[in-house]
Amino acid sequence: MDTLAIDVETYSSVDISTSGAYKYVQAPDFQIMLFAYAFNDDEIKIIDFMNDEYLPQEVNEALNDSKVIKTAFNANFERNAIEADTFDIYCPPEEWQCTMVKALTMGLPGSLGMVGKAMHFEEDKQKMKEGKALIQYFCKPCKPTKANGGRTRNLPEHDPEKWEIFKTYCIQDVEVERDIRNKLSIYPITEDEQRLWELDQHINDRGVGTDLVMIEKAIECDANYSIRLRNEAVKITGLSNPNSAAQLKKWIGNRLGHQVTSLTKESVPGLLEEAEDDDVKRILELRQLMAKTSIKKYQTMKNARCIDGRVRGLLQFYGANRTGRWAGRLVQVQNLPQNHLPDLEDARNCIKDGRFDEVEFLYDSIPDTLSQLIRTAFIPREGNRFMVADFSAIEARVIAWFAGEKWRMDVFKTHGKIYEASASQMFHVPIESVTKGSDLRAKGKIAELALGYGGSVGALTVMDKSKSIPEDEFAGLVSSWRSANTHITKFWWDCDKAAKKAINEKTTVCMQFGLKFIYAPGVLFIQLPSGRKLAYVRPSIEDGKFGKPVVTYEGMAQTTKQWTTLETYGPKIVENIVQATARDCLGEAMFKVQKAGYDIVMHVHDEIIMDVPKDFGSMEAVNNIFSEPISWAPGLPLKADGYECTYYQKD
Repeated sequence: MDTLAIDVETYSSVDISTSGAYKYVQAPDFQIMLFAYAFNDDEIKIIDFMNDEYLPQEVNEALNDSKVIKTAFNANFERNAIEADTFDIYCPPEEWQCTMVKALTMGLPGSLGMVGKAMHFEEDKQKMKEGKALIQYFCKPCKPTKANGGRTRNLPEHDPEKWEIFKTYCIQDVEVERDIRNKLSIYPITEDEQRLWELDQHINDRGVGTDLVMIEKAIECDANYSIRLRNEAVKITGLSNPNSAAQLKKWIGNRLGHQVTSLTKESVPGLLEEAEDDDVKRILELRQLMAKTSIKKYQTMKNARCIDGRVRGLLQFYGANRTGRWAGRLVQVQNLPQNHLPDLEDARNCIKDGRFDEVEFLYDSIPDTLSQLIRTAFIPREGNRFMVADFSAIEARVIAWFAGEKWRMDVFKTHGKIYEASASQMFHVPIESVTKGSDLRAKGKIAELALGYGGSVGALTVMDKSKSIPEDEFAGLVSSWRSANTHITKFWWDCDKAAKKAINEKTTVCMQFGLKFIYAPGVLFIQLPSGRKLAYVRPSIEDGKFGKPVVTYEGMAQTTKQWTTLETYGPKIVENIVQATARDCLGEAMFKVQKAGYDIVMHVHDEIIMDVPKDFGSMEAVNNIFSEPISWAPGLPLKADGYECTYYQKD
């Protein structure tokens, strides 16, 4: 089958970083300036639309030909850019393949330049370093000055030499993308994974509705409140800018009698305990209130809101490239604050009606109330309702299934009360004696959440945010949990041995349910029951920090976002396997509910949000779809809980 590799360079007055690609291409001044392309391994050509060149007929025909596979690095952008420009061409995802996704499935970075470096391309085969400056110059509005004649945009005639370099840059992007695709072609993406990417594109294209009145009133409420907080802080401190951390640290330090080096969310509570001066205490409280960053999501929603009131492009396929789970973009729906307000509807109406004084009177905190209401700014289409379905304890079910932890499997096949059952097993008491709100249930819950992937005392400390368990009990809890879950602890170290054996002996190690550790030149693959493979690039066995051999591989460090050597070991490998398998279960559910006529507009972790006409379908039917057996996971007990709502919320 023929392929057409494409890279475009575009102009828009909309800031893509704050508003997203869908809003970017909807700008009235959006245009494709350069269009570089290559058929198969033919010579790369470029069309310069800014100098009156036209799209050749063969390219136009190929874009309209379903038998020609179109490819790009981050194909979502090229698809939408081509549709948005004046070509009158529809770009269905089924005719496209994304080389960025291909790289991510191989454990490689998500940027074209970083992939070239990670794959050790020669320098002339890597993305040109001048690219960022050229994009800044030609693709974005410029500041009018006397020197540039007051213009707000740089055109090719303003710097012909730069324009020619820009054309070379565009051509090279096609070359690098094609080289990456060709080199990775020996590791094909499964057909199901390609179909899931296509479904993901349709979900992102569909977008989700937003309540503009709610958004604008929330922003107004926050602005009014912030002005009041700032004025109070100025009155107390006399500082010109009390939002300045540097000014505030100096002011607080002078009153505490020592240097204050940090005013983070973590350090402020300690300073509050130390402070005796009422003014210092109040300033620290104001600092906490002013630092409530989640409210910025309202502004992001407004920025990204398309002409029809919908926000698009909220989900990045394979964004977590160790497991293949989705990552959030723009509004970051994967980390929305939960809502626990008992009268959510009343609070929402107070904001929408502009009754801000009532919000302050009725609720503990305006920032906290606005934060809890963020979800409710997402709304279904007129005449529809949201249906929200969520896998119940999916990771706990998957790990029990893999490990063959029978008592846990029995729990999930019957009553499903894993926290109570865990406490019963750990402390050798009847499950009936572990009641909601009891200390034993609390210990069972915290142990379940903290210890499944090899966590120990440190993990319990982090998980027990309310400090409900004395620290001297932590070591005993770890021991009790592991004694009650011997098959899971064995599974950790079975996976550790399998990974090391595959690397050391350059072989394949087969385990239960089709789980395989496969060594290929330069890559350790873990094949999941679904057939999908997790990739660990350039694996090796090295001495770890505790003097024992550990598996190392190259990947993106989560904190620094740099390509570097990382370590892993049995429990961490199991975490990757379990989370990846849970993600594949979600993918199966997405296929099934979409096929049944339920339009997916978002999904968050193990939860799917559907925008459905009020006279169509039922929650029971959706929950049953989630619970259907999966062919590649025989015996895995799945269950879902769900609810309907007129705006998005956490039930």
